[in-house]
Amino acid sequence: MVRVLTPFEYFEPKTVEEASNLLRDYGEKVRVLAGGVDLLARIRRREIQVEGLVCIQRIPGLDYVRQDSEGLKIGALTTLRTLERSQEVRENYRLLFDAIHSIHSIQVKNMGTAVGNLCIATPASDVAVSLLALDAQMKIAGPSSERSMPLENFYLGVKRTALQPGELVTGILVPPLPKGSFGAFMKLVRTATDIAKVNVAVRATLRNGGCEEVRIALGSVAPTIVRARKAEEALRGTRLEREAVVEAAERAAEEVNPITDIRSTAEYRREMVKVLTRRAVEKIKVEAGVKG
Repeated sequence: MVRVLTPFEYFEPKTVEEASNLLRDYGEKVRVLAGGVDLLARIRRREIQVEGLVCIQRIPGLDYVRQDSEGLKIGALTTLRTLERSQEVRENYRLLFDAIHSIHSIQVKNMGTAVGNLCIATPASDVAVSLLALDAQMKIAGPSSERSMPLENFYLGVKRTALQPGELVTGILVPPLPKGSFGAFMKLVRTATDIAKVNVAVRATLRNGGCEEVRIALGSVAPTIVRARKAEEALRGTRLEREAVVEAAERAAEEVNPITDIRSTAEYRREMVKVLTRRAVEKIKVEAGVKG
């Protein structure tokens, strides 16, 4: 059966300010269109109804990936494929590269943007989990001002973000990684093309064999992506001994609030959080040459 789309207006602003004003004036009746991978599919399935789309594809200056003293900067129109091919990402932000590389669909990577992936606000996002572990910042523009927000504070619930009326995300900033930083990304899927049942990203800074700092991000196990803070505490200040790693994995499993759905049971997800967290830390130990 052919589904006929409900008519909607199409706006093509030439500046961020113009786009912001449209979002402010039309409110929840319109959505931002960048890559459109998720948005257009949801419209076709009639999961959402819109009266207009604000396409930002012709706004100059939003398609970039570059690294400077402030860190890795990613524009709102930068595709996942562009990031995957970036030498800066591959060499200096391997955790992000591994998360993007794990996405099976070439079409999604060619069309989908990193910012769009974050703004979907799905707890299963591989990109969001990796960027949370990397302490990414969202660059946000509104009708009269600009601001930055930690990705950690960006999500309010399933498909709900902290964006205010008229605001849109114009980019992402990933801070420079401290010397001695290592990362690992792990996920569990039913099939190569499926979204994650569970995904885990760990970034640790090791100095003189000890864990100076660590961030553990989890996906598909709560209404939003989350940090496993108690698990981080179990590792911080240790030499990543086996006992500490096991304790961290146990704590991570205790911190999540998974659901049972068509892809997995809550109990299985919780157990896999434990397994993947342990494996991710063990991978970091191997790469860092840490014994024990």
